[in-house]
Amino acid sequence: MTPTDSFEVPQRALDRDCTTLSRHVLEQLQSFSPEAQDLSTLMNRIALAGKLTARHLSKAGLMDGVLGFAGGENIQGEDVKKMDLYANDVFISVFKQSGLVCRLASEEMEKPYYIPENCPIGRYTLVYDPIDGSSNIDANLNVGSIFAIRKQEGDDESGEALDLLQSGHKQLAAGYILYGPSTVLVYSIGTGVHSFTLDPSLGEFILWQENIQVPEHGSVYSVNEGNFWQWDDSIRDYIRYVHRHEGYTGRYSGALVGDFHRILLQGGVFLYPGTVKKPEGKLRLLYESAPLAFLMEQAGGQASTGLKKIMDVVPEKLHQRTPLVIGSPEDVALVESFIQEGVRGDRH
Repeated sequence: MTPTDSFEVPQRALDRDCTTLSRHVLEQLQSFSPEAQDLSTLMNRIALAGKLTARHLSKAGLMDGVLGFAGGENIQGEDVKKMDLYANDVFISVFKQSGLVCRLASEEMEKPYYIPENCPIGRYTLVYDPIDGSSNIDANLNVGSIFAIRKQEGDDESGEALDLLQSGHKQLAAGYILYGPSTVLVYSIGTGVHSFTLDPSLGEFILWQENIQVPEHGSVYSVNEGNFWQWDDSIRDYIRYVHRHEGYTGRYSGALVGDFHRILLQGGVFLYPGTVKKPEGKLRLLYESAPLAFLMEQAGGQASTGLKKIMDVVPEKLHQRTPLVIGSPEDVALVESFIQEGVRGDRH
C-alpha cells in the first residue's frame, strides 16, 4: 500500500462534499443572472443564521440565558422562550449585512422589521419563524426554523408591508432548518425539494438528498390528540377511523418542523386543525403553513385547510392563523373527506 492509499476517498463522496448549498442553488436555476445570484446569497445568509442558531443550541445547557422563558409574550400572546428571542435577533443581524433584504417579518414581531440601509435597493422580504417548537428545548428535543423569501411589490410607503398579504404562490423560495442530532436544511426554489446536512468540520451545508418525493401514502398520522374533545366531530371521526384500522401509527413531537420532516421522508399526514372555540387553528399562514405547503407541493404532496389549498389562501393580516392538513396526497385526501362530509352534514 502506498502512503496515499489510506487517504483515498470514493469519487462519489468527493462530488457530494463539493456540492454546497450556494453552488446547488445556482445549479438549480441554471443561471448566473442577478436574481439567481441574489437567491444564492439569500440562501447563504439563511444557512449562516442556521449555523449560529445550531451552535447556540448545542451550548444551551452550559450557558445562562438560553433555557427557560424570557418573561414576556410575543404578538400572539404566548410565552416567549429565550431561544426564540436569540434566534429572531440572529436572523435580523445576518440579513442586515445582506444588502438584499429590506424587511423581515416574524411571528415574534408585531410589525415587520425594516433595514433602512438596505431599502429601497433590497427588494426581498424574509418571512420566518425563528424557533418552532421552543417548548422542546428544555427537554433537549428537536426544534427548527421555518423561512420563506418573497419579493417586495410596490414602495411600501405605509410601512405596513401590505403586499405580503398575498397567497403562497408569491413565495420565491421556502424551507426549514431542523436542529437535532445533525443540523439539516431543506429548501425549494420551485425546482424540487433538496436536503443538506451541516458538516461541522467544514462549516458548510452539504447536499444529502435531491428531489425528495413524499410517498403517495404513509402509515404515520401526526396530531396532538390531547385536543380531541376540542375538535369538530369530523376530525374526531377521522381519529376514530385510524384507531380502528390497521396500518396507522401515531407520531407527534410538539415541534412542527420535526413532524413535517418525518412526513416528508416517510409519508403520512400532519394535521393541526382548528378547535370549536378557535376554528382558525394555531399555525401562522405566512410563517409556517405557506412555506411548508410550498415545500410539500414541490415534493408531490398536498397541503390544505381541510376545505381549501393552503397555497391559495390569501391572508387578511400578517399574523393570520390557519388550520393545516399536510402530507402524502392520499392521506390528506382522506382527512379532507371527513372534513367535507362534516360540512355537508352541517348544511342539512
